[in-house]
Amino acid sequence: MTSDREDLDAGLMRSLADGDDLALNRLMDAWSRPLITYLTRLTGSKASAKDLAQEAFVRVHRARFAFRSSHRFSTWLFAIATNLARNHARWRGRHPETILEHESLGELAIAAKDRSPAEHAIANERVAAIQKAVSELPQDMREVLILTTWHGMSRAEIARVQDSSEKAVELRLYRARKLLRELLFDHLDA
Repeated sequence: MTSDREDLDAGLMRSLADGDDLALNRLMDAWSRPLITYLTRLTGSKASAKDLAQEAFVRVHRARFAFRSSHRFSTWLFAIATNLARNHARWRGRHPETILEHESLGELAIAAKDRSPAEHAIANERVAAIQKAVSELPQDMREVLILTTWHGMSRAEIARVQDSSEKAVELRLYRARKLLRELLFDHLDA
């Protein structure tokens, strides 16, 4: 995001801390979509992502006095969301459920008008394989990969989100990419 966006977010957080609850609406308008996209990729469920995003904004409101304008709002927000997703993953691990229908990540679907049905089928198969492989990555690696690849965060920002060092982030990203190559070996040659 640009410096203007960062300044606007910091200003909105100051307004929120000063009692202007409508500032939260403006933050939600700006950040809901990227946050839900991130959480969907992280959890594999759009419904869970929407719930977690809502909870993230509740926590933003609760912690409005703790926000430091010297930090980027996006990094702070994604750290809150990441922690919520981790808690959600732990909860799901203790409370397994039968999934009747796998919820696909719709924004990853490949669409092109001049492709044949066979090409569409191959492309959709690749997308499904990537989705499955990413979901099989360990949580910390999945977070790093998604934040880097789809949200363009720097290693320093991801380190703040994960409360770790830049070297740890770099190592997780390296390992995530290596593991993805292994998981997707059959789909890389085509």
